[in-house]
Amino acid sequence: MPNSVPTAKPEPTATPGGATPEPATDDLTPLLDAAVEALGGQTRPGQIAMAKAVAASLDDRVHLLVQAGTGTGKSLAYLVPALAHHKRVIVATATLALQRQLVAHDLPRLATAITPLIKREPAFALLKGRNNYVCLNKVEGGAEDENQDVLFDPLAVGKLGAEVLRVREWVEETESGDRDDLSPGVSDRAWAQVSVSARECLGSKCQYFEDCFAEQAKELARSADVVVTNHALLAIAAMDSDVQVLPEHDAVIVDEAHELVNRVTSAATGELTKTAVERAHHRADKFLKEATGANLAVATLDLTEALENTPEGRFQRGLPEELGMALVALRDASRSALTELSKNKGGDLDMDGARKQARAATEAVHQVAERVLEGAEQDVVWLERSEFKGVKNSTLKIAPLGIEHLLRFKMFARTPVVLTSATLKLGGDFTGVAGSVGLYGSERVELDFKPELPEEIYDAAVKLLRDGDSDGEEFLDTVQNLPQHWRALDVGSPFDYPKQGILYVARHLDPPGRDGIRDDQLDLLADLMDNAGGRTLGLFSSMRAAQTATEKLRAKIDLPILCQGEDSLAELLRKFSSDPETCLFGTLSLWQGVNVPGPSLQLVVIDRIPFPRPDDPVSAARTEAVGRSGGNGFMAVSASHAALLLAQGAGRLVRAIDDKGVVAVLDSRLATKPYGGFLRASMPAFWQTDDTDRVLKSLRAIDAMAKLAENAEKDREKDDEQEDEWDAEED
Repeated sequence: MPNSVPTAKPEPTATPGGATPEPATDDLTPLLDAAVEALGGQTRPGQIAMAKAVAASLDDRVHLLVQAGTGTGKSLAYLVPALAHHKRVIVATATLALQRQLVAHDLPRLATAITPLIKREPAFALLKGRNNYVCLNKVEGGAEDENQDVLFDPLAVGKLGAEVLRVREWVEETESGDRDDLSPGVSDRAWAQVSVSARECLGSKCQYFEDCFAEQAKELARSADVVVTNHALLAIAAMDSDVQVLPEHDAVIVDEAHELVNRVTSAATGELTKTAVERAHHRADKFLKEATGANLAVATLDLTEALENTPEGRFQRGLPEELGMALVALRDASRSALTELSKNKGGDLDMDGARKQARAATEAVHQVAERVLEGAEQDVVWLERSEFKGVKNSTLKIAPLGIEHLLRFKMFARTPVVLTSATLKLGGDFTGVAGSVGLYGSERVELDFKPELPEEIYDAAVKLLRDGDSDGEEFLDTVQNLPQHWRALDVGSPFDYPKQGILYVARHLDPPGRDGIRDDQLDLLADLMDNAGGRTLGLFSSMRAAQTATEKLRAKIDLPILCQGEDSLAELLRKFSSDPETCLFGTLSLWQGVNVPGPSLQLVVIDRIPFPRPDDPVSAARTEAVGRSGGNGFMAVSASHAALLLAQGAGRLVRAIDDKGVVAVLDSRLATKPYGGFLRASMPAFWQTDDTDRVLKSLRAIDAMAKLAENAEKDREKDDEQEDEWDAEED
């Protein structure tokens, strides 16, 4: 296998002499210097280049895709321009961990550091969906629920009741009401007893409106310069124009942008289950006329039976007759129920709350039933079966074939958007990710491009639309059909990947089959781990493969092996990072959620290329759609999916400037198949080889160096202890 991989045309980088856009705002250098000093780091060329590009994007209203490798300091590179921007900026992340880092650590220090330079104190706020905040009305018993008695009688349902009572006690001391501030946390079922969705909320009619935690968070967001939120809320804002979930803003910055398509798709996916339909009937029945309630009850039973009788899988040629008839009956019955539920007789806030919950549950059922029956070409419909604690469940799901149109016309056409991640280039090119969010390759412009369209046109169109002016809708349509220009920049990484890491592909192994991980793969994995002295993160394509490898290798080699699911992820990572000999095996969340610099992680093993499952309904439908339009469905969907995960998984290896190690892929297809070059080009630029003996030798050398450093550290600690003892004796 060659040690260099051909890629697409060279991308702009932050190397000396490379063109980077100059912001129209004041020079960022003093702001960056102050910010870096406040966070205790050092200025990096890539960070400076990215900050200037972000500032130019915000000022010029040109979208930006910027790939910033681990160690670049990308959060600082976008937060400083955002805080200094003259209008509000939304920052959206995929993970709770990054949200916490931004709000609790980075933003307070940055705001303080740049205040003297920008002559004002920038404000920031965290905003989540309403059901992330405890509802005072429900906590105080102001809304009925099927498990309402647990609010007052923990003996009624044991653990559930105890959890809810603990939330009630926590409400007396919390300032945020944010579920993520409750430690230890509670189950989803318990939290459902003390929270409401946006559609269930009583709004200004609620007796606790003035003290409402969700309303307080929204108020803080309305006065903030930077509002931190999540991808899901960003998706809801794009999908539902009837509910203003985000404050007015001038720009959006999306961090962890490689996750955006999946998070938006998830938010746009609807489902029907026996439980959801029964809940809607249970909540609504007390407010309905006898005939209306009876019709809804019959429709609920018919759908439950139809779900049980329908085969699992995607419906490519329309709905089965029984399921279709049941959905028609459910749609009509829920529509009639909604009509009666809308006739609020008022006066009793408790009943208003219960009616609002009933309407929200019934509306959710009606919307999914109606959407499935519409049979839109851009939707994928399938039935999925699962089992939990011996109980079998059937779920009817509907998801968008793609979300490009939604993001293009509901987000990119309204504000400048910055997308950033360590992995935005697939196969060495930005075009794939850009296309997945609705930006066309032909719309890409150079970094020094200046748009002719003034921002006033966008502002006027959005204002007219917001005010309900019919001309505004027409005007915005005109704006939306204009090109969505975008720039792209790869600022690289401070790490020297070819010198710090090796990409080893086991070319000699047979391609993986459908029967799970094989003995020859496990034998090779054992050799790799043994020569590395442990220090191994095993990334598997399925939980079954991870568990099989754990079981067999525990009996084969004398190294501690942890497996995902045996403890909380936080505890597993603590054990893994604290003992260099310990190994950790797991699946998807480990591919993207592990940050362990130093000698505890010097070998990353990937069992097979992480293509989506062949029977995944959405991936299969997207592949077919690309093929019908004349494209290569496999490369556009499956290979791109795998490239993104491989880039993320391989990125677990080098997390600090002194890290060294090996990424070993036990799938020969990465070296032998035509698409292998595309996948390798998506990964960090490690030195590449398929020589097993050479890799084992390298692992032994890396292990030896790590042990020398560990022993030296132990000697220093002993010396320090001895000095402390001498000092104590002298005293």
